[in-house]
Amino acid sequence: MKNFLIIPNRQKDTGLALTSHIKDTLIGMGAECHIYDGYYNDVSPIQVPKGTECILVIGGDGTILAAAGRLVGQNIPLLGINLGTLGFLADVDLKELPETLRDLVDDKYELEKRMMLRGEVYRNGERSGAFTALNDFVISRRSFSRMIGLSIEINDVLIEQYPADGVIVCTPTGSTSYNLSAGGPIINPTCKNFVVTPICPHSLAIRSVVLAKSDVVTITLENIRHGQREEAVISPDGREGVVLRPGDQVRIYKAEESTPFIKMKEVSFVKILKEKLL
Repeated sequence: MKNFLIIPNRQKDTGLALTSHIKDTLIGMGAECHIYDGYYNDVSPIQVPKGTECILVIGGDGTILAAAGRLVGQNIPLLGINLGTLGFLADVDLKELPETLRDLVDDKYELEKRMMLRGEVYRNGERSGAFTALNDFVISRRSFSRMIGLSIEINDVLIEQYPADGVIVCTPTGSTSYNLSAGGPIINPTCKNFVVTPICPHSLAIRSVVLAKSDVVTITLENIRHGQREEAVISPDGREGVVLRPGDQVRIYKAEESTPFIKMKEVSFVKILKEKLL
């Protein structure tokens, strides 16, 4: 690779000291390198310079999720340089940086495509919004003191109805995030499944469901209190979402797009889990 774009988290890399060092290092190796002059968590698509072969994201997993959401469809590989905490996505530590940059320039890496989800919001039978997520969609109560009613259909078959604080629909990549905290299963990120996990359901029988890549889940917000309109919020990858009203439906399925990640070393997913979570 000879052409790079760096997207820094300016709150973590104060003064862009690390960003500037990486740029100078790559230029010294004969590569071309640009620094994104906006903020990673804006909402508009990122304008990537022509010819860019690799995007280096400096920050934590949240920085990568925000950047990935603004790069959907561009199919440019991402590599995360970790200035955060866990670093499931930003898996290059600072001590590994010199060797990593040299290997990138020398084309010593592998590509791993991560599945994404598409979510569509329908109101009165008409689509009112659409989003793409690398990690998850979270539908949660808008009021802190009341549960919401949810109906879950899979491939147009009603599976469950229950009151809860909300529901998570996640990719394998997102299975180690909020899904894990809510008691959902961990899935290897190279798999092509997705998971529906309830958040604090008022039931002893409700559990997570693992779905195939061809499945479609439809979630309907129900009004469980007569005379009161319960509202919820849907959030893709932790970003600000939209308000849902009773009767609104959300259809979630495997997206056509995927996010390519650069892998610099072969480390088993089980070993990563042990290092990050145990």
